[in-house]
Order: sequence, then structure tokens, then C-alpha cells
Amino acid sequence: MYRVWNFVASYSLLLIFGAVAALIWANIDPHGYHAFVDYPLLENRWVGKLEYGDGDGSYRVLTLHYLVNDMLMAFFFAIAAKEVWEAVILKNGALRGRKAATPLIATLGGMMGPIAVYLGMAVLFWPMKFPEVANGWAIPTATDIAFSYLVGRIVFGAGHPAVRFLLLLAIADDAAGLLILAIFYPSGDLAPEWLLLSVGAAITVYLLFNMLPRRLDRGNQLRPISTWVRRYLSFWPYAIAGAASWYGFQESGLHPALGLLPIVLAVPHADHAFGMFAEAEQYLSDLLNDIEHKLKYPVEVILFFFGLANAGVEFSAMGAPTWLVLAGLLIGKPLGIALFGWFAAGPMRLGLPVGMRTIDLVVVGCVAAIGFTVALFVASVAFEPGSIQDAAKMGALMSFGAALVSIIAGKLFRVEKQNI
Repeated sequence: MYRVWNFVASYSLLLIFGAVAALIWANIDPHGYHAFVDYPLLENRWVGKLEYGDGDGSYRVLTLHYLVNDMLMAFFFAIAAKEVWEAVILKNGALRGRKAATPLIATLGGMMGPIAVYLGMAVLFWPMKFPEVANGWAIPTATDIAFSYLVGRIVFGAGHPAVRFLLLLAIADDAAGLLILAIFYPSGDLAPEWLLLSVGAAITVYLLFNMLPRRLDRGNQLRPISTWVRRYLSFWPYAIAGAASWYGFQESGLHPALGLLPIVLAVPHADHAFGMFAEAEQYLSDLLNDIEHKLKYPVEVILFFFGLANAGVEFSAMGAPTWLVLAGLLIGKPLGIALFGWFAAGPMRLGLPVGMRTIDLVVVGCVAAIGFTVALFVASVAFEPGSIQDAAKMGALMSFGAALVSIIAGKLFRVEKQNI
């Protein structure tokens, strides 16, 4: 049985506290809040936002905002990538085989629908602002896995097949979101040659500390070399490779928060998937799961500071991007998921899980409309700091309203809870 409360408590409660603290602070003392978030911690030539001096050439400024969003959030996205990676490659992985086909197609609808609604409404209702708001098209494509899973259990019950369908959809949505960030939201001028550093670090650490020990131990059940590497080197080779990969992403112009993704693929992993949030995962001893366990508490603290550094929006900031993000999530998500899911289950004859009705796709879409964490992150990279970014962030924060919409939709469409 899944331990949803433990997951939400671990990865979401401190995030909420940070976001609420930021909202209160920004509306009581906006100047003090922004001075805190943008405080320059260090001026150097290696790490931080690229600036230019008065003759000394270029230099970087490390602010609290950069430290949280561009450096520390790399650990959060590494954990998300770990779940996606295992779902794709492991035996019984959630995103393998025919069982994942309908959720994957529904995920595509859950991204196309919000984009169409966001851009369509921008053209129809705010044509003069379209050039200013167009770059936020990806904000409403996000789904917050933890909160959506919690609301899904409230609406459907823990044993309903729609809850697992929602999980598969959310995993795939995370994977697509990482690709969108990497492709469409570079953090600066692209210098793809720097990605050779990231790729080289991943390949090197995989060959020397993953594949080579296993090959040398071939035919020996005691696996002495692999055991020595694991016991005495542990995660340190991957930490060093991770630092190199992160720096490569920063210099390449891709968002550095994605910098650990190549290294995740190189770490020794389990040989069987137990499912997201599965209790059994806490007993796995492979290095990838061990690293995730070690990151658990640091990531909790990181998410608190992420909420604190990004959710500080004045209520007066609400504007066109707020309503575009909300409409994309609350209208585009349910419509896209329901339409594409119906097409996959019906005309394509891929079917739905036993016990799940076609109308349940609409309710799943409402639950998936909770964007929050990733939507807030995308808003921070889609727009420069200012009124447009603040208004878009407000839309991401207000997507919590999808929880109430989901409960009402569940009642209207007569969802029968299944708690076993």
C-alpha cells in the first residue's frame, strides 16, 4: 500500500510553509522581501547569474534566488528524474508496455490542451499583451505529483484504478516538463559544446564505477570489486561527476537545475520497480535508492526555501497571465486529458484500467490541474522578474483551487470511492 501522507509530509508541507511565509512577507514588506531574495551572497567568475563589470570583464553574482532555483533545485529534479528513469527501464516499470499507452496519450492531451487554451485566450482577450505573455505557454502544462496524488486519493479512494492512472500520467508529465525546460527555456546564450563536459562526466563515472566493477566481478557471486567500490567510494564519484555536469549545464546556457540528470542515468539502480511511493522502496539498497534516501531531508529544506524565494507575490500583481495560467490548468488540462484519453481508450482500442470509466478521465484531468511546484518554477524561468512573472506565479499558486474543483467534479460525475 502506498504511503501518501509520508510522501506529502516529506516533500510538500515545508514547501507550503515557505510559500505562505513568502506571500505574507511580500505583502507586508515587499522591499524587504525582494532585498532578501536578491541579496548578493558572492561575486565571482564561476557560479551565479552572469553580470558585467566596469572593465574587469564578465563576472557572476550568486544570489539567494540563484542558489535555490539554479543550484539546490537540481537535487529536486534529480529525484524526479530518478522516478522517471526507473519507470522507463526497470522490470514492471510504470511507463513500460501496453498498460502505459493510454496514460501517455492522455498526458500528451494534458499538455496540448493547456497550451491551446493559454495561447488561444491570450490572442482572443489580450491581443495587445500577447508578445509579453506568450512565453508562459508551458506554465500550465505542469502537474504537481504529490498534491495531485493526495487529492486523487480523496476523490477516488486509495484503491481506485484512476489513482494509478493519475500516477502514470504525472510521471510522464514530469518527464515532458524536464524536456520542455531543457529545450525551450535556456538560461542564457547557448553554448552546446559545454554539454560535452556533462556527457563526459556521466560516461566516465558510469564506465569506471558502475560497468567496470560489474564486468570484473562476472562469474563471482561474492562480487568483491563491486562491494569494495560501494563500501569505500559510495556516492562520491557521482557527486564529483554531478558537480562537473552541473557546471557544464550552467555554461551551456541550459537551465542548470537540470544539471544532475545525466548523472542519474549513470548510477547503479534496482532491477525491479515497486511503483512510485511504494513502501518497499525504503528497503532497497541499490546506490540510486540510497542516494535518494540521503537526499530526502535536504530536499525538504530546499523546497521550503524554494517556496520562500519564489512565492513572494503581491496580491495586486494579478493580471492577464494569472487568468491565462489558471484557464490553461483548470480548462485545458481536463479537456485535453479527457479528449486524448477517450481517443486512446476508444478509437485506438487501448482501453482503460478495469473499473475505470471514460467519464473518470475528466475528474483525473481536474486533479492533474494542480500545477504548483513545477508551474511556479517554470513561471520563474519563463519571464524576467517583474509584474508579468508575478502575475504568472499567482496563477500557479491559485491552481490549488483545482482541488476543490476535483472534489465537486467527483460528486457531479458520481465517482464511487474504492478504498481497498
